[in-house]
Amino acid sequence: MIELILQPQLFFQTSALEPIAQGDFSFWSLFLRADWVVKSVMILLVAASIWSWVVAINKGVMFFLLRRKATAFEDTFWSGRTLDELSKALGSDTRDPMSRVFAAAMREYNESRASGVATGKSDIATHERIDSVMNLIVNRELAKCERGMPVLATVASASVFVGLFGTVWGIMNAFRAIAASQNTNLSVVAPGIAEALFATALGLIAAIPALVFYNMFTADLDKYGGRIEGYADELSAILSRKLSKGA
Repeated sequence: MIELILQPQLFFQTSALEPIAQGDFSFWSLFLRADWVVKSVMILLVAASIWSWVVAINKGVMFFLLRRKATAFEDTFWSGRTLDELSKALGSDTRDPMSRVFAAAMREYNESRASGVATGKSDIATHERIDSVMNLIVNRELAKCERGMPVLATVASASVFVGLFGTVWGIMNAFRAIAASQNTNLSVVAPGIAEALFATALGLIAAIPALVFYNMFTADLDKYGGRIEGYADELSAILSRKLSKGA
């Protein structure tokens, strides 16, 4: 008893070992028994995992809607109507990236043709301005699609190392417990080892789904980027033909 009073650290470690002696190794008990450093690591990893899942669900819904809207717009675009008819029908309803690319291109086309008649500007300059405007819109829309991707990349790459830090700290606690109690019994070593393994598991739980989601959405972004860039090229060719005909 005197030894416990003189060494408060030993008192807290001995008190913390009491549930272990009863075989309580539940996740919640491991968390409560951990010191503040390991607890901070666990909380950080759980928060990172939840954050990555929120981002992943948001990105999944976003790409699903983008693909559906792109298909609907392409069906309308290739329905046989003229560009002027499509522009009037579209109006201000530009809720998807493809329609915004189309609206920006047609606005620049109409404005350039109107000013070109009065000033004698060449069709080549008009075509270059249309391409520049479309490229600007495409890049802006793809940048919007990339939002949240750095979160997944960061969680996927950093969570393992954060969990490893918790692992090292938990093992250090195990060695400190051995040194304080002068006992190598499993009941002394088990708490720190269990905390270390739990921190490692949380790091993997956070990192693996984030890595899978990041790779999946990167592929989706590349496919959608190719799709919208291909549409911009097709629209550019159509407008170029209209310019050469003087339409």
